[in-house]
Amino acid sequence: MKPVIVTDVRRPNKDLVEQIGSYSVATLHEAMGRSGLMFPYMRPIYPGAKAFGAAVTVLSHPGDNLMIHASLDVCEPGDIVVVTTTSPSTDGMFGELLATSMKAHGVTGLITEAGVRDVEELAALQFPVWSRAISAQGTVKATPGCVNVPIVCAGVTVRPGDIIVADADGVVCVPQERATEIALLAQARIEKEERTRTRLQSRELGLDIYGLREKLKAMGVIWVSQSEWEG
Repeated sequence: MKPVIVTDVRRPNKDLVEQIGSYSVATLHEAMGRSGLMFPYMRPIYPGAKAFGAAVTVLSHPGDNLMIHASLDVCEPGDIVVVTTTSPSTDGMFGELLATSMKAHGVTGLITEAGVRDVEELAALQFPVWSRAISAQGTVKATPGCVNVPIVCAGVTVRPGDIIVADADGVVCVPQERATEIALLAQARIEKEERTRTRLQSRELGLDIYGLREKLKAMGVIWVSQSEWEG
């Protein structure tokens, strides 16, 4: 792919991004038919981290953070930067100084399928990062790449302007064109779970709420007493 920085990304409505960002990763993943979830090795670097925003995508050479720096030229407040590399890398391509710059520009967080360093400083700065690895290994700024092109990050296709949500359970990508639909499905799921929670709190069993008792019977599972079992 020819090195390129795409400047005019179509971003979703900010209110819609806020609405999608109010839901958990698990809720959105389920609402999308259990899709959009990045591989589980993508972990937050400090407890309690949560972030969401419109994706600015970065395709970098491994061990080279030149294009992460370049991405800031096209970032807007509320964006979240999503980075992958042209081949696997765990080098520490992102640290406290880049985070300081991103925070100053209103970037909400970083998702990187590579490594990060300065994690104590990043936690103190409260700049949320999800990464494949933590490594002090330094990087260079020598090889061109791309900004705001479709990428595959941790098994998920991410396009510029897609909505990214990240929390303790991982990272999910909501395609921009499905965002309104997914927001409605996520809200319906929240309401259904609240009804189920009320029933569980009243001591109803999941076996009966979800119709699992009949399912077990259909599978040939039987209930017997200890004496019947021993006999």
